[in-house]
Amino acid sequence: MLIDKCKIIDLPVVNNPKGNLTFIEGSRHVPFDIERVYYLYDVPGGAERGGHAHKGLHQLIIALSGSFDIKIDDGHSSKVIHMNRSYYGLYLCPMIWREISNFSSGSVLMVLASNKYDPDDYYHDYDEFVDIVNQRQ
Repeated sequence: MLIDKCKIIDLPVVNNPKGNLTFIEGSRHVPFDIERVYYLYDVPGGAERGGHAHKGLHQLIIALSGSFDIKIDDGHSSKVIHMNRSYYGLYLCPMIWREISNFSSGSVLMVLASNKYDPDDYYHDYDEFVDIVNQRQ
């Protein structure tokens, strides 16, 4: 199952009494070269983000601050992952539908992406996404 390729990646932590440090190196800690970084913040209470899948984009999603839930779905099965640690990253391979919800106050979600923004890389309609998944089998 494609959803099994999505996994939590433990990122390195350098512990220090003055504050901890986590770093990420493309193709070392994540299974792709990083071409783009973006982050979500000031998400209003009750708002949801995501609601799409990518055709070819690989991503690593990190809760830099606060927490949120990510529902991932490969068209056959789904699961919800609670993100609340800045040293964990959720790797998402292409063709995974995602819905992000339950943002805590002050949360910051950072995404490392394998490609620059491309509007043609998105599926925005879940039924279309499932049809494409089923055609590929």
